[in-house]
Amino acid sequence: MKNKKPHILFLFSDTGGGHRSSTESIIEALHLEFGDSITTEMVDFLKGGAPLPFNKMPDWYPEMVKAPHFWGLSFKISDGRLRARAITASMWPYIGKATKALVKNHPADMIVAVHALATTAFLKALSDGDVDDRPHFITVVTDMVTSHALWFDTRADLSLVPTEMARQRALAYDMPPEKLRVVGQPLPERCAVPSGTKSELREKLGLPQDLFIALLVGGGDGMGPIKETAEAIANSGLYLGLVIVAGRNEKLQAELETTDFGIPTFVYGFTKELPDFMCASDVLITKAGPGTIAEALAGHLPLILFARLPGQEDGNVTYVEETNTGVWAPNPEDVVRTLVRWITHPPTREKVVENCKAVAQPEASRNIARIIGEKLGISTK
Repeated sequence: MKNKKPHILFLFSDTGGGHRSSTESIIEALHLEFGDSITTEMVDFLKGGAPLPFNKMPDWYPEMVKAPHFWGLSFKISDGRLRARAITASMWPYIGKATKALVKNHPADMIVAVHALATTAFLKALSDGDVDDRPHFITVVTDMVTSHALWFDTRADLSLVPTEMARQRALAYDMPPEKLRVVGQPLPERCAVPSGTKSELREKLGLPQDLFIALLVGGGDGMGPIKETAEAIANSGLYLGLVIVAGRNEKLQAELETTDFGIPTFVYGFTKELPDFMCASDVLITKAGPGTIAEALAGHLPLILFARLPGQEDGNVTYVEETNTGVWAPNPEDVVRTLVRWITHPPTREKVVENCKAVAQPEASRNIARIIGEKLGISTK
């Protein structure tokens, strides 16, 4: 493709909120780095191009993860280099035509895959010889540690991974070391440059200045034992401020809004202000989603992880424990015990804050943008 401005096609899908938010963060960083000297495009390759039943996966995802043990079993059974290739090969006769059509209808100088299912399928479409000028192809891996084998294909120009643990996993899947770079998890620019101090953000968000604030989040879809955890905190005898983000789970939001917790409680649905809420809080209680963990680390916010998606998020818990940036607390009672320890003994929590600062990578999206620019031969504005 010969354009005056390099055009970058991002392939993502709304199977969980992380793929979209990571894509948007990289695009934001690209325009901050290169201004209008490039053009970008986002395509949900499942919803917008795949045949039935694959185009329904974004709609089914919230229900699919409600069976975590089945999800974890599926992850483990399908993981592995040879098994991943067999999956793609068996699906290709059914998805090949649609995949090639999407590439043809969205010509680009570079394709960036921000979803594991997009990697091998689209690289096969590009390698079949139907594309005149093969675009550059970069994979941005958004699983923090336990990255499925489907992410990795040696035909990609580069695979950008968030942690050294993920890099080691990629090497185990026979990715060449020269095609791997550890860049961190893509994050919005305001995670790198907060919009205010803790005091300023509390004033902006209407939160009390003089209370310890616990932020309780279940990801974009409001997953995990949020209500049970909130009730345990409320019944613990601790007096603190509790901010609960229910995400897109409107039923949960309605239940929380009609519950009297007996402590200052603030309930929200899905919000793009999560970085501000994190910077205004003293602790984050959440499921082990990679994007949420990375945002918390960037905000120097200690983590209490109360849920994880088996297989995919197992390594995220290990990462948080090994870096001492938080704890695994799968029961509401464990959450309360950690809160008691951190509130009654502030130096313990402060040590975790320092660990968060040490491992945070708030510049990840900028790093990714610069690598893309380098590959396309464009310079910063």
